[in-house]
Amino acid sequence: MSGTERTLDRRFEAHNGTVRWTAFGEGEPLVLAHGTPFSSYVWRHIAGALAARYRVHVWDMPGYGASAKFEGQDVSLPAQQRTFTALLGHWGLERPRVVAHDYGGAVALRSAVLDGAAYDRLALVDAVSLRPWGSEFFRLVAANTDVFAALPPHLHEALVRAYITSALHTPPRADTLAALTAPWLGEEGRPAFYRQIAQADERHTAEVEDAYAALDLPVLVVWGREDSWLPIERGERLAAVIPGARLHPLDGAGHLVQEDAPAELTAALAEFLR
Repeated sequence: MSGTERTLDRRFEAHNGTVRWTAFGEGEPLVLAHGTPFSSYVWRHIAGALAARYRVHVWDMPGYGASAKFEGQDVSLPAQQRTFTALLGHWGLERPRVVAHDYGGAVALRSAVLDGAAYDRLALVDAVSLRPWGSEFFRLVAANTDVFAALPPHLHEALVRAYITSALHTPPRADTLAALTAPWLGEEGRPAFYRQIAQADERHTAEVEDAYAALDLPVLVVWGREDSWLPIERGERLAAVIPGARLHPLDGAGHLVQEDAPAELTAALAEFLR
C-alpha cells in the first residue's frame, strides 16, 4: 500500500449495511464521496494532498468497496442518501466541505435538498445529477441484469475490467485497474456489481432536479472534456441551473478524472475549497 492510500479502519452501522470509513489530516472537515462502480480508492492521491489543509473523511457506500455487500441489500440512491445524511451526523459535521463524484454527486445533492444537509461548499465532479445518466453499457446491463449476472466468473471479470477502462480517457495502469475491479469479484462482489446497476433509477434525480435552482452555497462543477459516460454538455447544464455555479472543464480527462488528471483536479479543488 502506498503512502497515499488509507485503510478504512472505522465502521458505521447504517440501515443498509456496514460502512467502512476513515479520516485523516488536520483542519476544517472535508468529505470525499465516490461514485459507481468505484470506491474511496479513487480519491487516494487527492485525499492525501488535501489532508495537508483539511480533516479528510473518506468512505465506501454500502454495497461498494470494502463496505458490506449482501443479498437483498438496498443500494438505491434514496438508501445511500439516508446513509450519507446519517454518516454526517455520526461524524458530527454540520457544514463540511463536500466533493462528490458521479453517483456520489446525486447522493450529496439529495441529502442537501431532501434532508437539509448543510455544506460550506460543494464540488460536483462528473456528477450524476440530471437525466439522462449512465453510459450505454450501464443502460444495457440495467435492462438485462439477469442475463449479465449469469456470466461465468472469467467473463464477468473481463466485462468489469472493460467497463471501468471505458471511464478513463487514458488506459489505466494494470495495478490500478486490478484494484478498481477487485471489489466486484468473488461470491459477494459479483452479485453486488449487478445489484447496484439494477437498483439505479433516474426518477431519483428527477425528484430533486427542480430544486437545484434553490441551492444557496458556492458550487464548483468539474468535468472531464472527454467524458464518454456523461458528456460535458451535462456539466454545462448542471452549472447553468445552480445559481452562481462555475464550470471547470479538464482537458484530456474522461469520466474518472481522478485517474486521468489527478494533479489538475487537485489544483482546481484546492483553489475552490479555500
